[in-house]
Amino acid sequence: MIATLSIVRYPRYLGWAGFLSMALFRLPIWLSSKIEFYKLMGCGRNGTFDKTPDWRQWALLTISSAADGGYRPFFIKTWWKFFGVEIWELQLEPIEGHGTWDGKEVFGALPKQSNYEGAIGILTRATIRPSQLGRFWSHVDSIAQQMAGANGFITSIGIGEVPWIKQATFSIWESKEQMRQFAYKMKEHAEVVKKTHQEKWYSEDMFVRFKPLKSTGSLNGKLPFEIK
Repeated sequence: MIATLSIVRYPRYLGWAGFLSMALFRLPIWLSSKIEFYKLMGCGRNGTFDKTPDWRQWALLTISSAADGGYRPFFIKTWWKFFGVEIWELQLEPIEGHGTWDGKEVFGALPKQSNYEGAIGILTRATIRPSQLGRFWSHVDSIAQQMAGANGFITSIGIGEVPWIKQATFSIWESKEQMRQFAYKMKEHAEVVKKTHQEKWYSEDMFVRFKPLKSTGSLNGKLPFEIK
């Protein structure tokens, strides 16, 4: 199983084409036998959970067999080429995780731990309970600032299906150990994670770790992460 995450950025004044694509892309993806699961998503402005969308930047996540990894329907590739988008694309192997997306273990039954210790991609997603929106969003900015300055942090992208409610962050770290240091040993982050469970902020959540297999293209004029 291979997950492919495409982050596409439209030229100035063409963000409307990205918005329109969220509806138009559904049919060719649905018709494709090579894509087992997909999500079309918008992006936040600050690289993490964000209440303010970036209307020029959009995301497509698909899951395919290893043989079909990286597949994109012809209509989608043609659309992106026609509008001259900038594309950063990652191919990822899911290796650890827990939780569900739309009630399904979309990345399969993953172990909670593996022996892999190299550069790692992290997907954290949640459906936030409406009653807990204020609690959730009051903690976002401080955690994002800490993550950006954490040892081993490379980059992150805020993605989401529904503004405010269905949110996700994809981040990349130099090693799993450095990611652990931030996630579990940075006091404020650890306390927020504890609160999410105690106060039941989420009606559904997922945490998955990936081994990066391929990173190509650019975003804002540069390749955000290079596999060494």
